[in-house]
Amino acid sequence: MKDDRRHPLSDAHSDRESAAHVPDTPQTRAPSYRLAFADEDFLCRPELRPVRLQLELLKPELALDAHGIASTVVLFGGARIPEPAKKDSARTQTLAELSRFYDEARKFAKIMTETGDGNENVIVTGGGPGVMEAGNRGAVEAGGRSIGLNIVLPHEQAPNEYVTPDLCFNFHYFAIRKMHFLMRANAICVFPGGFGTLDELFEALTLIQTGRMQRVPFLLFGRAFWEKIINWDALSDAGTISEDDLDLFRFVETAEEAVDALNNWQDFSRREALPGR
Repeated sequence: MKDDRRHPLSDAHSDRESAAHVPDTPQTRAPSYRLAFADEDFLCRPELRPVRLQLELLKPELALDAHGIASTVVLFGGARIPEPAKKDSARTQTLAELSRFYDEARKFAKIMTETGDGNENVIVTGGGPGVMEAGNRGAVEAGGRSIGLNIVLPHEQAPNEYVTPDLCFNFHYFAIRKMHFLMRANAICVFPGGFGTLDELFEALTLIQTGRMQRVPFLLFGRAFWEKIINWDALSDAGTISEDDLDLFRFVETAEEAVDALNNWQDFSRREALPGR
């Protein structure tokens, strides 16, 4: 983002350019002579972690502000879920059967993008394959923008082709990435997935449960899947969560059902106390 403010001091861009053309001497070749903000080795030192955390929070924030993104609809879900046309390549029969949620995510994102104004309720995903790809794809098919919040992983990977390029970000810190998922969230929609999806699901639910985040529509696609892998009632019966906590989310099966749930969501309050404590 260009800084149009006028001031009499040299700016960082021009000094970086000037520093790149200084005479070649033993002194100018020394790492200590590099401008601190242009020295990648310096910025990657362990002691600079607080600075890197701040930069990773600030860069996407400034970009999203510059592009007028006021609010988002978050889509979490499995990277391994294939689109129905490719379900024969799925690793398991269960993944093949879950491919229907690729289409539901795609359809849901398309509807939300069509009914939005381009700045409100913008679809945001993790930027990868599977359900994430479906969300970004649906937004493209509606002629709109969508956000991708990627993370550096050991295996080679790239953002899916449907993320809006100017709204595609790459993260080193999972924690900062999670903050960006939720800072503008008007709704959270969770599709079947694995460890990453479960992590995002419970992180967001915990923030709402503890009053650290106000309630927003929180939808779990695929009741059969979620009730098979998580015994919600057992948590309530054991007293480790409150029965009221089971009202923080709803199950849906289709894109249309999800849109209806969002449009009729009533409670946007922030908890002042934890039930059962």
